[in-house]
Amino acid sequence: MTGSRERLESLTSWHHDWSGLRVAVFGLGVTGFSVADTLAELGAQVLVVASRADSERAMLLEVIGAELLEEPDLSAPPARLVEFDPELVVVSPGFHWDHPLLLWAEQGDIPVWGDIELAWRLRDKVGDPADWICVTGTNGKTTTVQLTATMLLAGGSRVAPCGNIGVPVLDAIRDPQGFDVLVVELSSYQLHWVNRNRGGELSPYSAACLNIADDHLDWHGSLEAYIAAKAKVYDNTQVACVYNRADQNTLRMVEEAEVTEGARAIGFGLDVPGPSDFGIVDGILCDRAFLEDRLHSAIELTTLDELAEAGLAAPHVVANILAASALARSYGVEPQVIRDVLTAFRLDSHRIELVRVEDGVSWVDDSKATNPHAADASLRAYPSVVWVVGGLLKGVDIEQLVAAHADRLRGAVLIGVDRAALLAAFERHAPGLPVLEVDADATDKVMPTAVRLAGGLAREGDTVLLAPAAASMDQFADYAERGRLFQAAVNEFFGRGPEDDEPASGE
Repeated sequence: MTGSRERLESLTSWHHDWSGLRVAVFGLGVTGFSVADTLAELGAQVLVVASRADSERAMLLEVIGAELLEEPDLSAPPARLVEFDPELVVVSPGFHWDHPLLLWAEQGDIPVWGDIELAWRLRDKVGDPADWICVTGTNGKTTTVQLTATMLLAGGSRVAPCGNIGVPVLDAIRDPQGFDVLVVELSSYQLHWVNRNRGGELSPYSAACLNIADDHLDWHGSLEAYIAAKAKVYDNTQVACVYNRADQNTLRMVEEAEVTEGARAIGFGLDVPGPSDFGIVDGILCDRAFLEDRLHSAIELTTLDELAEAGLAAPHVVANILAASALARSYGVEPQVIRDVLTAFRLDSHRIELVRVEDGVSWVDDSKATNPHAADASLRAYPSVVWVVGGLLKGVDIEQLVAAHADRLRGAVLIGVDRAALLAAFERHAPGLPVLEVDADATDKVMPTAVRLAGGLAREGDTVLLAPAAASMDQFADYAERGRLFQAAVNEFFGRGPEDDEPASGE
């Protein structure tokens, strides 16, 4: 294995010799297929191991010359995997770090890479490698990546948002048109596997960790392990380490990071910025980092009033805007370009999306609030709320969230399989609050029932807010389906479909 490991350490370019390398790819989702496709193009011998395989991807594997081993029970390494004797394993983000196959690889001294390390090594396929701007955090990653990429594009760069946002980084680095910069959304799962192997260490142009809260503790095992994974985003950063001044974890990450000489720490927050920070002064979003006289002056980017007109004034969205602006400014985007982008930018569906207003009650879909931290930010945006909450809590504690917002709640409607924990929290911290449960099991029955119950609780001036604080897979395919069904149920509740309405304006 020593010779194989030395060979792997030397494989740091698309143009090196990858031919014949025996690689086992664990998983056949979007990421796993991109890995197999890339390695097959390089001439490696590829064995994809998956507990289940999409039929279309399985067919495409055969076309590209990769072998598929579909085995429902992966509690032990299948005989074909052992016989294949891989020199390298590339793991998809969905595989838990202590999965039996990964423990088998570790015991056999087989190097394990993630798709991000593979993409970093291969980033020179179409010419000079693109710079990478990396973004992580418990919440706000996708919005910040989209904002940053849009600002860079408007500033004249060839840019691609990729990674955990939905487009595999390996697809971006193989795009024949090439890019100047990639804005890479990185989950804690992906970061767990980076910077573990000599020759594959990432060095982002700039990087940001937006925030840290309890999430995915069932995967990482502890908050400390989760934070350690997130902190890797700053390793070897070249220009700007963007952190959240309101989150001491992100500050500590930057302070402890091993970065390239000359890299700067750039803070962002909703308060008055210090020198080298982004923040807000008298309703004006300011840059005090990327100008010569940052001790005595600041650059105006936009105003809270202008953001409100665009539906972007919720505090957590403003924080994402400041982070994205810092990343874009680190790459030389002019302030007026940022202002113009923010005038036209709209949030994704299911991110504090206004569905409709009826009888003075706003109905808002924030299905993407899949953990307590995201739900907390959403709840803070509204003064009086009927809260639709619940799903898979993923091992996190809901108590603090309920206690923090009990005073702003008109009532709550509980959905999902983990209702017992929610019900106990409401009984403890909001004993007089009307709390109703949806006990429907069928996916198509959950939201109509929840909307009917919420409609009975809501009064003029209230917001009925779907901010589940939980994952969706107990009753829905994903958070998007949960949000779509909520919106459909709201429109059905008022007796007409969305096609009869004016477009929602509060995204």
